Amino acid sequence: MARKAVAQELSRERILAEARELFATFGYRALTMRSIAKAMGYSHGALYYHFNEKAELFYALIKEDFSELVQRQREMIVREQGFSVNLLQKLMMEFVWFGLNNPHHYEMMFMINEPELQQYSRTEQAQSLEMFAIVIRQVMADQPGAESRKFTLPWNLFMSLHGLISYCIQFKQSYEDARKLAEEHIRLICVSLDLDSYEQQRPLVTLVNTESA
Repeated sequence: MARKAVAQELSRERILAEARELFATFGYRALTMRSIAKAMGYSHGALYYHFNEKAELFYALIKEDFSELVQRQREMIVREQGFSVNLLQKLMMEFVWFGLNNPHHYEMMFMINEPELQQYSRTEQAQSLEMFAIVIRQVMADQPGAESRKFTLPWNLFMSLHGLISYCIQFKQSYEDARKLAEEHIRLICVSLDLDSYEQQRPLVTLVNTESA
């Protein structure tokens, strides 16, 4: 079959959909462009028409995932119409919800340690963290010492949430299994930062609109 004809039949969208399942099942290291193509019933040359290497194919997948996560973050910020502790709590719960409802996606986005992938995912990871950091900095803006912590605090909070999500994924806990734990974890984070008293102890609002993803 001519290369052009193969490329037309084997679309980029189909490659991404089937490759995602293969990566989730077998892991990144176990697969090659040849084995991915074989599982799809094509020669590896058909994949190279769309992607130069396995890392580029993998990056295309996580780029979609980061795009969805960032879009959900943006929509939540717009809905809240202002920066508040309530928004920060919701944003943290949203991150937990995304990770536990999409564990394979989350693992590929944040948990795979492969040197050849680092050049691909850093931009998207930084964009997602910066969205989170903007909210934290705005909420903490008037607190003493906020300026000295504006770079370290977002990273520390992200790592705290990442630890929770990673633990739950490891032990195959769903979002519903871990929801109460996550709410308490986030409440304690706000208490430790003195955010509860800062905003008269606004109650934690459970994540809304979870059916849109």
